[in-house]
Amino acid sequence: MTLRVLLVDDDALVRAGLRLMLDGASDIEIAGEAADGSEVLPLVEEHRPGVILMDIRMPTMDGLAATEVLRARDQSPEVIVLTTFHADAQVLRALRAGAAGFLLKDTPPAEILAAVRKVAAGEPVLSPAVTRQLIEHVTPAGQDSRRARAREALGRLGEREREVAVAVGSGSANAEIAATLYMSLPTVKTHVSRILTKLGLNNRVQIALLVHDAGLQEDAEAGES
Repeated sequence: MTLRVLLVDDDALVRAGLRLMLDGASDIEIAGEAADGSEVLPLVEEHRPGVILMDIRMPTMDGLAATEVLRARDQSPEVIVLTTFHADAQVLRALRAGAAGFLLKDTPPAEILAAVRKVAAGEPVLSPAVTRQLIEHVTPAGQDSRRARAREALGRLGEREREVAVAVGSGSANAEIAATLYMSLPTVKTHVSRILTKLGLNNRVQIALLVHDAGLQEDAEAGES
């Protein structure tokens, strides 16, 4: 199946470079291009892309606002945020809004292609180490209240769902979670789906962020040491 990708960046040269890179892949089709976040929703409705490569900074509507609008809708495309900085508060907000990950604009072409394919398959493109670094560098004031809210939310999960959530926060794939927690793969997938539904989340990245906000990953690592 051909994967349709929408390119969103106010720099025409960046869009041209992405198009040149992605056009060389036989399984990827460029669904369209936009120079501003305000153009995204009409293009999504017209072309139905599966993945959007979204610049974070644009003049009229930035990538954060566009991501929030998209991910609030049912059956929205996956979003990969493009940025020039590792530790960026706007990137973290976009991830909290439902983006599946982020890429630096100087990421090698092969890694960008791999990221697009991973996101289309429902996998995040954000490692636990990068998640932690991002949160540590750009988490604003109010961290204690965020931790309390995260713990309250995760408290609504059953014991096994909570274990799966912590494993997702560590970056484990479903097969690894199944082996570690002695579950079948379908059971892990069912737990992940229930976690997303119970907590009103869009994807695994948001689960991981919630686990990190709650400090559960730190607790798990402390227990292992």
